[in-house]
Amino acid sequence: MFYEKLKAPLEAMLFVNGNPLPINQIIEILGIDKENVEMLVNELQDDMIKANRGLMIKKIADSYQMCTKPQVSGYLERLTEITDKKLSAPALETLSIIAFKQPITKQEIENIRGVRADSIINKLLERNLIQEVGRKKVVGRPILYGTTNIFLQCFGLSDLSDLPALPL
Repeated sequence: MFYEKLKAPLEAMLFVNGNPLPINQIIEILGIDKENVEMLVNELQDDMIKANRGLMIKKIADSYQMCTKPQVSGYLERLTEITDKKLSAPALETLSIIAFKQPITKQEIENIRGVRADSIINKLLERNLIQEVGRKKVVGRPILYGTTNIFLQCFGLSDLSDLPALPL
């Protein structure tokens, strides 16, 4: 019963925000602890499943996001013209190197790929798929790169532990 009065505000917050909403922000706004936020999200998710809605709630890192169910994507494609934002094969290769080896420097990426990576790294930064996560403690202090929550979102991952194991 306690959750009933908080379901509508949570649903509205997730819908209006559009992007992943950090759990800490939900805690602050609703005035409940993390365990209750998780139980509330689970109840809201169950309600959405029972009502066969076209939306679902997805956990991304320490955030929740309301998004459309994959089953309705065909209808949405007809509704809006989808712009082609595919990554090139070299960009995907670079992104996968960063995802599996992070934190990693540009030089380390170039050593693995055998070619320069400046423009690809810039493109991945522009798309917010990677970010600067620090500097390596060596001469020259090169920038270390890692993936972002947008990377997790785009690839349907909750966190980096969802990445498949690298074959040896």
